[in-house]
Amino acid sequence: MAAAKKAVLGPLVGAVDQGTSSTRFLVFNSKTAELLSHHQVEIKQEFPREGWVEQDPKEILQSVYECIEKTCEKLGQLNIDISNIKAIGVSNQRETTVVWDKLTGEPLYNAVVWLDLRTQSTVEKLSKRIPGNNNFVKSKTGLPLSTYFSAVKLRWLLDNVRTVQKAVEENRALFGTIDSWLIWSLTGGINGGVHCTDVTNASRTMLFNIHSLEWDKELCEFFGIPMEILPNVRSSSEIYGLMKAGALEGVPISGCLGDQSAALVGQMCFQDGQAKNTYGTGCFLLCNTGRKCVFSEHGLLTTVAYKLGRDKPVYYALEGSVAIAGAVIRWLRDNLGIIKSSEEIEKLAKEVGTSYGCYFVPAFSGLYAPYWEPSARGIICGLTQFTNKCHIAFAALEAVCFQTREILDAMNRDCGIPLSHLQVDGGMTSNKILMQLQADILYIPVVKPSMPETTALGAAMAAGAAEGVGVWSLEPEDLSAVTMERFEPQINAEESEIRYSTWKKAVMKSIGWVTTQSPESGIP
Repeated sequence: MAAAKKAVLGPLVGAVDQGTSSTRFLVFNSKTAELLSHHQVEIKQEFPREGWVEQDPKEILQSVYECIEKTCEKLGQLNIDISNIKAIGVSNQRETTVVWDKLTGEPLYNAVVWLDLRTQSTVEKLSKRIPGNNNFVKSKTGLPLSTYFSAVKLRWLLDNVRTVQKAVEENRALFGTIDSWLIWSLTGGINGGVHCTDVTNASRTMLFNIHSLEWDKELCEFFGIPMEILPNVRSSSEIYGLMKAGALEGVPISGCLGDQSAALVGQMCFQDGQAKNTYGTGCFLLCNTGRKCVFSEHGLLTTVAYKLGRDKPVYYALEGSVAIAGAVIRWLRDNLGIIKSSEEIEKLAKEVGTSYGCYFVPAFSGLYAPYWEPSARGIICGLTQFTNKCHIAFAALEAVCFQTREILDAMNRDCGIPLSHLQVDGGMTSNKILMQLQADILYIPVVKPSMPETTALGAAMAAGAAEGVGVWSLEPEDLSAVTMERFEPQINAEESEIRYSTWKKAVMKSIGWVTTQSPESGIP
């Protein structure tokens, strides 16, 4: 029987999903898109100073190997032959910046995470050098100058970390976002590792021209970045190299997408105007704008959605980025200690069913879209003697929904055609209270696939569809139908509006909190 079962499955595809809070490895059936097995490991975040967020690149790499090994063991227990895994895709937290030594394979500093704020004064210095009538940075990259993107993090490392400066001088430094660090390491590292990235990740560095699809000399000069440390830019779906170690040695790595692009692909948003919202550490609403770059008038980013093959066209997206979504739940768990696990928040919120006039603006890293206000900080307001931890838990969930409504409003204004429903995915979507609240606050239905791991699915699709692998068809008629769960709005529109306008009042109170940035100090 077991042998027959093995034969039936056909080709499988693995996906590494390296997120801000955890790493996962998942294995899918390429014919049915069914998830067969997975393993997840939480990643430590280090906060060495206020506003600083770092991770250990070696811990990240180790977690990837661990997830792969454990998933392969689980497949063995299910009697599934791992030699059926024909390709591996990589999806990753974007913008997070790593510099390593190509001779030793060692990171030269911790990874500086996308949420990190240490570069605020770097941003202020640089913004003075951009002419008001010609924001060439925004027109070339689609991005506002912000602590969020890699170029300023890399600039900070070059200015402040001697080991990084020295490695650059001696021509042994390599820069990459997490995808590049992982692919280089997995394909052999110091023994012939492939130093590459894909167009979606490159588009988040602020060094990449999203029109010509190459590193931009003028941008590199503006930020003072030596071009020789940058990875080669490839499409999101092609064979980059082969796994050089572990249970899957010899399997091609053939898909690479920044996590939000991967979720867009995994939600099958291939048509102009299709959108998805992912609830992870942050919240990211992406709308496919087809083969044209659309520039936002309302604080959204223009970004590369995907390029699914060397000779395939590039697709663009508008993106609304919210820094803190799931991270606020982790903060309630790790910093305030009012819950022991993230799942408990649903129970607390359910006990009260309302925030009772309490509003929580989690502007821990300033505000991203649509405000781009680095001066904002988190506030909890509307407190009375009646307020308890359940109300604060409820307000935290509402905050995620209100922030989504702000980026959805911006998206509707930029596109001119309001979304009739919202497709959602990501870890937090298993929280039913959150999903119902989201439908109530947006006042449109919220639709979620029964398999929420769309980010990993997107990376697997890109890998399986790559030339030379060819086990996953992306033709519309071949894409498997997905079962969906639907949440309809249940409150009246007037109440929804009142709550939303109070939220906006709270946001205004969070802005302008930090007046002068503390000086950045160098590191020996």
